[in-house]
Amino acid sequence: MLLEGRNAVVYGAGGALGGAVSQAFAREGAAVFLTGRRLAPLDAVAREIRAAGGAAETAVVDADVEQVVEEHARAVVDRAGSLDISINLIGVDHIQGRPLVDMSPADFTLGLEARVRTHFVTARAAARHMVRQRSGVILMVTATPDRVAIPEVGSFGVVNAALEGLSRTLATELSPHGVRAVCLRSAGSPDAAGVREAFSMHAANAGTTVETFASAREGRILLRRLPTLAEVADVATLMASDRASAMTAIIANVTCGEMLD
Repeated sequence: MLLEGRNAVVYGAGGALGGAVSQAFAREGAAVFLTGRRLAPLDAVAREIRAAGGAAETAVVDADVEQVVEEHARAVVDRAGSLDISINLIGVDHIQGRPLVDMSPADFTLGLEARVRTHFVTARAAARHMVRQRSGVILMVTATPDRVAIPEVGSFGVVNAALEGLSRTLATELSPHGVRAVCLRSAGSPDAAGVREAFSMHAANAGTTVETFASAREGRILLRRLPTLAEVADVATLMASDRASAMTAIIANVTCGEMLD
């Protein structure tokens, strides 16, 4: 198994991608520590992991509160002996569907600081333990609007670019201590409710159907489709494993060819 003996903390584990990544990690042998603001969705994911023979624990953690994140990371290390993988998949509210010229500063910045802050706080908490143990992987997931010209996405492209910059800086500072930082860039998974909602909104603004909007976008992608949640989770698992031990400070392209590197 790719992650046998590893301890992984997943922030936002109750969401669509968080659940998929948590289950993928567990299938490959990791003990998964699921966190989020609400216990019910975390417990649902944990039950599925345990039913499949995996190991999972849940905890309510507000990733915007430094002390809570630090205490949870410390508890994981005290209980499991190490913190080997950290991935932040927390969703933060933001506004899409309006041109920038029609947005107020408050609309534009809604969720921007919170998203960057939670990634910094969770990555820092993990890094402090990983530096001491001289090993570990910090993962983030961004999306194509940071580089693909997609209108009416508000600050979404800006915040994704910021997170990719954060990942590269972490890699630069942590690599001498044996710690890797990798970012996955997804094109958005149509089997995630949030992506479907965004497609519906953009389709309505364009005066077309969701099916037509999605088909037009997929027609511009090399594989003529978007990545599934399972595919993104599989790449996250690979990047967290020793099979990717030579990879850090990279943006892993999980866009089905929407972006060319």
